[in-house]
Amino acid sequence: MQDHPGIPFNKPFLSGRELDYIGQAVRNGRLSGNGPFTQKCQLFFRERWRFNTSLLTTSCTDALEMAAILLDIQPGDEVIVPSFTFVSTANAFVLRGATIIFADSLAENPNLDVSALEALITPRTRAIVPVHYGGMACDMDPLVALARRHHIHIVEDAAQAINASYKGKALGSCGDLAAFSFHETKNIIAGEGGMLVVNNPEFAERAEIIWEKGTNRAAFFRGEADKYHWVDIGSSFLPSELTAAFLWAQLENLEKIQARRLEQWNRYRNRLSAWAQDQGVQIPQPSLHSSGNGHLFYLVFNTLQRRTQLIDMLCRHRISALFHYQSLHRSPFYHNRHDGRFLPQADRYSDGLVRLPLFYELGDDEIDYICDLIVSQG
Repeated sequence: MQDHPGIPFNKPFLSGRELDYIGQAVRNGRLSGNGPFTQKCQLFFRERWRFNTSLLTTSCTDALEMAAILLDIQPGDEVIVPSFTFVSTANAFVLRGATIIFADSLAENPNLDVSALEALITPRTRAIVPVHYGGMACDMDPLVALARRHHIHIVEDAAQAINASYKGKALGSCGDLAAFSFHETKNIIAGEGGMLVVNNPEFAERAEIIWEKGTNRAAFFRGEADKYHWVDIGSSFLPSELTAAFLWAQLENLEKIQARRLEQWNRYRNRLSAWAQDQGVQIPQPSLHSSGNGHLFYLVFNTLQRRTQLIDMLCRHRISALFHYQSLHRSPFYHNRHDGRFLPQADRYSDGLVRLPLFYELGDDEIDYICDLIVSQG
């Protein structure tokens, strides 16, 4: 592998039918949202994972913003969010005026520490937003029990969690609402794209109205209204039929894509487990309550210096390995609004976590090459 041309961190996978279906959408003469391909995708999610309502969106960010509108978040409301997450998880609620209460991660993985949440709840708490990091489930049973006890809603940030489960139940089906991503870095992609899942029937009708720019347009086209009106706030959250057509080609290949990614994830783990234990490096561990989806494979070093050394070494060999989120409670935008609590695990992942290349076309020999380089560095 001395003359290896380089290994990117991610490479979008094309199943082979994406352009065919996009062409079909063009020939159908229906390019705007909520056409035949949109409806096929939404039905797929409802039937496969028993989601009550699924609405494709232009991004996971949009799906989270819809969730904040549905919960009628107001200035002064509090929303509990992990600090180690992407900015959209928090920003969706900040846009509605919420105060974000940041939660720390677990020592064993970057998911939020459910056992520490009760101390963060106040009479102003409206929602908790668990993030299923890397497609590995948060411990949802105690989280759901806590939320019910305090009459708080759960919005699952399932951006990375397609086809993963918690105790046999699909991630995204445990909370009142859930948001998924089909960004090009995810397992199933549409370039950009997302989905809002509505599990609580209380929100289903209004979700469709918000999705349709605050109108009852969808009901009108189903023949349920004689005309459509502006009936609520909303925005243009629908993706185009071109995006949905691309996504449909991916969904047809879900099993193949998932099987390959899990093979790659397990190969990394098998090759690096002994080295990681010897070097005091943390790697993802299978969970008794979670079936993962091979979304990403990471290493966690005990210092920023060690992580930087590894990233630099791999870069010299033309291999792209990336760190991930920076703690939101320390961000330039929010650190002055944070309540000052020390969140050591979030900071540890911010400084120590590095993600290795993982995409469908990554070969076993390339994974072995990456692992050999890592082990040889010591």
